[in-house]
Amino acid sequence: MATNNFPRKKSIGLLLDPDKTEGRSLRRIIDTAVKCKTDYIMAGGSLTFNSIDTLIDSIRGLCSIPIVLFPGNLLQLSHKADSILLLSLISGRNPELLIGNHVIAAPYLRDLRNKIISTGYILISCGARTSVEYISQTEAIPSSKPEIVVATAMAGEMLGLSMIYLEAGSGASIHIPAGIISAVRKNISIPLAVGGGIRNKKEVEAVFRAGADLIILGNGCENDPELLSDACSVRNSFRKKQLLSE
Repeated sequence: MATNNFPRKKSIGLLLDPDKTEGRSLRRIIDTAVKCKTDYIMAGGSLTFNSIDTLIDSIRGLCSIPIVLFPGNLLQLSHKADSILLLSLISGRNPELLIGNHVIAAPYLRDLRNKIISTGYILISCGARTSVEYISQTEAIPSSKPEIVVATAMAGEMLGLSMIYLEAGSGASIHIPAGIISAVRKNISIPLAVGGGIRNKKEVEAVFRAGADLIILGNGCENDPELLSDACSVRNSFRKKQLLSE
């Protein structure tokens, strides 16, 4: 994953929380990720009970899949990842998550600019209130307001962000509606990532078909590692179709 050259082919990212993944469970999910050729391992979570560096070191010892830092807070910054998502929560109005934390992190990240992917993080309400909403002290954009989501994504691109991430939140009861994904895809030219609430092969297909370039899977794979295999299988099918159409 390069800062200014994010691959516009369908990709799968596995998000691992340092507080929820270790020991045998980590080895099991990484074994699955290697077998199905998962594109990225993403490391990060809402809280920080365990070290993000420890998780990254453990992943490195088990596979060679590129590791992307997905920092939930300033305590999760690390030099050890291959790429770093510099997340700006543009769906909310918490100034610390729009720019405040970035100012604090800038000196630390100064020499890591080639690893940074500036990402517009858009939280969308898809059921029950999520931990992201609680921790960030922001409200998600209602899924019934696609025009706000689209305008927010467009603004993010106009501000120079490298990627837009539509997030339903950990534990979301449903994934981002296909109509919203499609509308955003039609109105931005930068890569589009989607995550949260994706629980089966059919939903992976729907999200990719709607226009997602990258699907990020988390809790669903922790509960059912086969979801990762199914997702990668769907990814392969879309890539074949893309090659045939070129």
